[in-house]
Amino acid sequence: MTQTTQSQPAAVHGMTAVGWHVEIEFEEDDHRTRAAALLRLPDGNEVRAHGYASRHPSDANQPRVGEEVAGARALNELAMKLLTKAHDEIDEASGRTSHPLR
Repeated sequence: MTQTTQSQPAAVHGMTAVGWHVEIEFEEDDHRTRAAALLRLPDGNEVRAHGYASRHPSDANQPRVGEEVAGARALNELAMKLLTKAHDEIDEASGRTSHPLR
């Protein structure tokens, strides 16, 4: 299953909104779900992240719940990678060490 979100550039109060395209793909078996997230940035760079969910044997088999948990974990990792990338770019552009972004 693939879920995508995409925004188109739009003028908002004289500013241009830029959209990013994020793909999340899931692999599932009876007990585990793996999510792979891919963000394609406008400059051509890609950021990838993964998330996992495991079903306890006593829990009902609810694939969508596993997708939600694994997907959220992949998006969380993606967010942290983006913060690190931005932090590194700030340091490179300024020539000094910046405060960590949170």
